[in-house]
Amino acid sequence: MKIVFMGTPDFAVPVLHALKKAGHEIGYAVTQPDRKRNRGKVTFSPVKEAALELGIPVLQPEKLKNDEEAKAKIREYEPDALIVVAYGQILKQDVLDIPRLGCFNVHGSLLPKLRGASPVQHAILQGMEKTGVTIMKMGPGLDDGDMISKAETPVDHKNFEQLFDELSQMGADLLVKTLPSIENGTAVYTPQDEAEATKCGMIRKQDGFTGFQQDPVEVERKIRAFDPWPGVFCQKGKDRIKLWAADAVDKVSGEKDGTLLQASENGIDIACGGKILRVTELQMPGKKRVKAADFLRGHSVQPGETFNTELEK
Repeated sequence: MKIVFMGTPDFAVPVLHALKKAGHEIGYAVTQPDRKRNRGKVTFSPVKEAALELGIPVLQPEKLKNDEEAKAKIREYEPDALIVVAYGQILKQDVLDIPRLGCFNVHGSLLPKLRGASPVQHAILQGMEKTGVTIMKMGPGLDDGDMISKAETPVDHKNFEQLFDELSQMGADLLVKTLPSIENGTAVYTPQDEAEATKCGMIRKQDGFTGFQQDPVEVERKIRAFDPWPGVFCQKGKDRIKLWAADAVDKVSGEKDGTLLQASENGIDIACGGKILRVTELQMPGKKRVKAADFLRGHSVQPGETFNTELEK
């Protein structure tokens, strides 16, 4: 098939490689523009880096909806399909109408659950037993197109990176298996049940804050969902301390939320949502992340100390 690929983050890269390996012709990889990062250094998106390695021409419109030159190049290529994986821009109808067979999306959830920008994180945050990937035909709405195929996996105790890597490879494999049915007209298109639909938005840096008012089970999930970005952090005074691993202890704390209860080789216990969060890995400002047991060898911790319940700027 003649394909135009549209994607930006790491999640999309295995799909691009799988399409190329399967022998599909990829006329363009469309991705977000280069961005300036730390100290003004310009960085390419993961998809651009992969496309350049594979010898695929790259288009980087600031806003595709306004870039007539980029749209003209896609039309001139006359693709059979557009494959979209976490591109980061909404496609208008004039783009959806370009390919002969349509535009198809690899989405990191079992639709109609978790439509939107952060399905992998929210599968963990919400304590779902399973999640997966869905191949769907795109329409003008947000992740609401007809579904063609799905693959699922248990969430278990995975953190974001583990689940992200698994789902991205699952999506790549599922798309390659699904494309022949799209091409030969045997694919079955199933409308999504709007009554079952849920949405998830962008994750913001400040979302990583915890004041220890939530149930410790929810905070533990948040730590796994936000590893490595934005990370879960608490504040003691103006110091931000990152929490990288913890266990929920189902015991009544008896103290105000945010109170440090005790510290031992097993971890640092903090009153949290009326129960206990046992922190087993943490990171002090300007330091490396360490196991709680290693941290305690060089620091004294006093029971009764308190952490901020509100985020201070």
